[in-house]
Amino acid sequence: MTSIILIVSNLVGLLNLLVILWCLLSWFPNIRWYDQPFKTLDQIVQPIVAPFRKVIPPIGNIDISPMVAMIVLQIVASGIKQLIGPY
Repeated sequence: MTSIILIVSNLVGLLNLLVILWCLLSWFPNIRWYDQPFKTLDQIVQPIVAPFRKVIPPIGNIDISPMVAMIVLQIVASGIKQLIGPY
């Protein structure tokens, strides 16, 4: 059971890294999001960020929903790690 929880915790951490990478790549205007591998990255991250984007409006043309999504992913990862205990 602990190995399953550890795998899920690592997957949540990987999702967090993908959101960070997606945010960093958004700073480059010449990225074509319909080409691979950017299309796959966008298809993975958009479903994570979209619910937060519906609730949180942009503040001065700055979208903070990815940052909120990363914070929630960190909370989920730490909650999952708490289930493991001292292992």
